[in-house]
Amino acid sequence: MRRKMVVGNWKMNGSIKQNEILLQGLIAGLRDLHDADFVVCTPYPYIGQAQAMLQGSNIAWGAQNLCSAKDGALTGAVAPSMLVDYGCTHVIIGHSERRALFNETDDTAAARFNAALEVGLIPIFCMGESREERDSDWTDYIVGRQLDSIIRRFGPEVLKNAVLAYEPLWAVGADEPATPEQAQEVHDFIRKRVARCDTGIAANVRILYGGSVRPHNAASLFGMPDVDGGLVGRASLVAEKFVPICEVANG
Repeated sequence: MRRKMVVGNWKMNGSIKQNEILLQGLIAGLRDLHDADFVVCTPYPYIGQAQAMLQGSNIAWGAQNLCSAKDGALTGAVAPSMLVDYGCTHVIIGHSERRALFNETDDTAAARFNAALEVGLIPIFCMGESREERDSDWTDYIVGRQLDSIIRRFGPEVLKNAVLAYEPLWAVGADEPATPEQAQEVHDFIRKRVARCDTGIAANVRILYGGSVRPHNAASLFGMPDVDGGLVGRASLVAEKFVPICEVANG
C-alpha cells in the first residue's frame, strides 16, 4: 500500500518572522502524525531556516526548483549539491508556474529531474494541462508528453526514487479544484502510462494532486484510489489549514 504524502509549496511567500510562526505551528500540529510523509518546499533564502527549525521533527524540507548544472558561471542559479548542503530531501520540478511564466520546457524539466536524482534528492515531478487544453480534450496528450519526457530519456526505473504530481493549471489557485473524479481519471492515466513500461513501478509510484487542495476537499480527493496525497500551495501558508490536510493523509 502506498504511503500518503503532503507537500507544502510556499511559492514566493514568507518572511523570517512569518516562517517561524508557521513552522512552529506545523511542528506542533504534525508531531503525532506518523502514518504519512510531510514536506515543506520553501523559497531558497529560507531553506536554512527550515533546516534549523525542522531538524529532529517528522517534517522534511526541500526546494521549489534547481539548476541542472553542477556548477559554473550561471549567475542566480542554484546547484543540486547546494540544496543537499542544507539538508533538503525533495525538490519540485516542472511546476506549471515555471513552465508557463518562465518558459521552462519538457527538456529542461527532464534535465533538472535527473540532476536531482544524481545527488540523492527526490524530485516531485509536476504535470498538467491548461483550461484550453482540457477543453480541447488534450489532457492525456499533454500529461503523457510531459511524463514521457523523463521515461524516454532515463527509463521508468528513475521513478522508483521520485514522486509524480498532477496539477492542472486551471485549478491552481482557483476557487474550485478538479473534482475527485477528474483527478482520479488523470492519475489513473498516469499510472497506466507508467505500467506500459513497468507494472511494479507503476503500482508503487506516488502520484499527488495539486490545485486548490483545502481542508474541506482533502478527504474526497485523497480517497480516490490513485491519489496518494497533495501538493498544496495557498493552504500550506497557514498552519490551521495545512495541518488538517495532513491529518486526512495520515488517516
